[in-house]
Amino acid sequence: MIRSTISEMKAIRTDMDVPDEFLAAVDHGGSLGRARALFPHAPEPVVDLSTGINPHSYPLFDLPATALTRLPEQARADELKAVAAAAYGAPSPAHVASAPGTQILLPRVCALAKPGRALVLGPTYAEHARAARIAGHEVEETSDFEALHAVDLAIVVNPNNPDGRVALRHDLLELAAHMKAKGGLLVVDEAFMDVGPQDESLGRDVGHGGLVVLRSFGKFYGLAGVRLGFALADKVTAARLGAGFGPWAVSGPALEYGVRALSDVNWRQAMRARLEDEAARLDGLFARHGVEVRGGASLYRYMEFAEAGRLFRALGREGILLRHFTDRPHALRAGLPGNDEEWRRLEAALAGWKDVQ
Repeated sequence: MIRSTISEMKAIRTDMDVPDEFLAAVDHGGSLGRARALFPHAPEPVVDLSTGINPHSYPLFDLPATALTRLPEQARADELKAVAAAAYGAPSPAHVASAPGTQILLPRVCALAKPGRALVLGPTYAEHARAARIAGHEVEETSDFEALHAVDLAIVVNPNNPDGRVALRHDLLELAAHMKAKGGLLVVDEAFMDVGPQDESLGRDVGHGGLVVLRSFGKFYGLAGVRLGFALADKVTAARLGAGFGPWAVSGPALEYGVRALSDVNWRQAMRARLEDEAARLDGLFARHGVEVRGGASLYRYMEFAEAGRLFRALGREGILLRHFTDRPHALRAGLPGNDEEWRRLEAALAGWKDVQ
């Protein structure tokens, strides 16, 4: 996060002093500049497998000129909430708050709970803990689901990033009811639920309260630069979040892509099947070269083994970037190659990876 946004983040909780280290975003993959700095002699172009973003984006189309030359119309923003509610199973458009990405939603959602103790079910994406700290909470990570019942703010990523762990809807609903009864909040980030088990989604359950579900647009639709995300919640909470952004929170181009893509049921179904096939292909490719895939979702595969660092270096030197984790040196995440040439380069690089020191 750039330094110019610090005052904005602190405004979420005007009565607290947030240390700068809480505001500094960590590496999450996807930085070609960082890849070139790590591997300056690698061949170009870099094959970026470090993100969980769909390499087969929703088809681009010509935007109407008004999407760029006029402020977004409220009617179009309302239409976006309607199609998002239908796509994500929310009870109604009034249960949806739209925003320029879930990243900007995270600290605002965490601020819905009074400052206290927060637990993030981990290991997982680092931004959730950072967002909770920005909102004034004392944050820890836990691998114990039952421990989430003891805090004021509980955060679960479902399916989890990076290992693909899935928390069951029944267990999450029990936790949400418990949080509501004591005035706490459960936040479930379903950023990858588009490629997860649909029956485990909590979108239909947000009307009961005590629960906010986050949905990301850019990952599954391969349009991360559009910056579009949603919070699903009870009507009062959704309205509160929406009011906090004010008018025109979602840009004209994002509205157009969101309305069209989220309405395209056929594309969504076909893409889920395609990604499952390609994930299986990637698993087989790694297996043929002695690397076992341990989990993940169809947009990313998760590996954990002693020689993960060697594999990261070997592929990086060939211009193929995986996601490695400084706090988990034996873990790697790999996204899907986007075309035949990327598949060919990955296979060639894997052939000699064990020879790299």
